[in-house]
Amino acid sequence: MIISKTPLRMSFVGGGSDLKAYYKDGFGSVISTTINKFIYITVNKRFTDHIRVSYSKTEYVMGVNEIEHNLVREALKLLGITKGIDITYMSDMLPAHEGSGLGGSSSILVGTLNALHAYLGEHVSPHILAKEACKIEIDILGHPIGKQDQFAAAYGNLNHIKFNSDESTYVNPIILRKDVKDELNNNLIMFYTGLTTRSDTVLTEQKRKTEDNRKILDKMVELSLTLKSSLEKNDLTEFGNILHKGWLYKKNLASNITNPVINSYYEKAIDAGALGGKILGSGGGGFLLFYCEEKKQNKVRNALLNLKEAQFKFEPQGSRIIYVNY
Repeated sequence: MIISKTPLRMSFVGGGSDLKAYYKDGFGSVISTTINKFIYITVNKRFTDHIRVSYSKTEYVMGVNEIEHNLVREALKLLGITKGIDITYMSDMLPAHEGSGLGGSSSILVGTLNALHAYLGEHVSPHILAKEACKIEIDILGHPIGKQDQFAAAYGNLNHIKFNSDESTYVNPIILRKDVKDELNNNLIMFYTGLTTRSDTVLTEQKRKTEDNRKILDKMVELSLTLKSSLEKNDLTEFGNILHKGWLYKKNLASNITNPVINSYYEKAIDAGALGGKILGSGGGGFLLFYCEEKKQNKVRNALLNLKEAQFKFEPQGSRIIYVNY
């Protein structure tokens, strides 16, 4: 039996610039972190040649091509595993389903690939895991997504991720003093809106409009570089303002990134003392993240009383194998 543990992620600024339609003419730039909420993948050898895949439903099939779960199916095919295997996954308390905004699908895929490589007796680097996940999600399945989620899940930590026109990707950890990192973590609060939308619905439109939105995306990349610079100086004074500016830009990338309900929640939080925020992920629902000094957070909580708050801490590690028993 093999068990992998892969973190979920939150992106602060630069999302959208990780789409090839944008970075092919320059580079994309994202600041993100992983958090201590995880996807667990269990892989076990079966006595029979059947394949069993268990998630919100259980599939029991004879051949790889019969598997409905597209991420698991393509991961098995990529690594040449065709029979006699059992794969199960579960997530921590946060919803990791499509549309939560925490990069759940990419964490599932990265964790599955990591566990399957270990099942084959192989150790692979975070970079290989991320590249394989991108190949499956973007090239094979044709999902209209970018590359930030796969690299965040594979590497872990607070990073500046740069996406280059030659398809290379640089993952650079952002080094903060411990007291500053703790302050940043403590000043971030997250609420579940209860709204969900399929990310491919939002991202298909966003991808199609990339050229029309290029100037907006250029400004979002500039914001990510500004945030990188300030964090490297252990300076949090502009963090909330940068989140807010990034949210104002992001809302213009596609028609259903936000809606009157999300806008109302956002305005209530700002009026209560939050300095900035954003909807996580592609938008349309999922989690709202705010930067707010601790002394004002109770006012924000009261303003968003009907939303469930999600507690989290920054997670320094990416996908890893936590149990091996051949």
